[in-house]
Amino acid sequence: MTAQQARLFEPLIAVHVAAAMLAVLLGAVVLARQKGTPVHRGMGRVWACAMALTALTSLFMPGTVWAVDTPIGRYGAIHLLSLLTLVTLVRAIQAIRTGQVVAHRASMISLYVSLLIAGAFTLMPTRILGAWLHAW
Repeated sequence: MTAQQARLFEPLIAVHVAAAMLAVLLGAVVLARQKGTPVHRGMGRVWACAMALTALTSLFMPGTVWAVDTPIGRYGAIHLLSLLTLVTLVRAIQAIRTGQVVAHRASMISLYVSLLIAGAFTLMPTRILGAWLHAW
């Protein structure tokens, strides 16, 4: 196991990856099931928490792509996506609470698609998860 592969087991990265994997799997189920049911709402709440945890933990990881050093850390393009995710998540929750189903649906679908795209980039061999997977 290389040093980069071992980083997958660092607590922050492990929590981030676990939350992201939960969001990918649960998101597919939530989108496929009937909407508006108690099960949908319950699973949606868990999914929203997993998404928030994924976005929040990423803010504590140093940026690598288009990154700049700041007094509080190294931030890159992915951090902008994380902030956008948090804002969109809050707006999606506000939308459904005020009966704006179409806005809620659009926000949640865009969040899920963004999650899948970001996840696909983590599979590159130069990324921690990608290096771990390519070693198999």
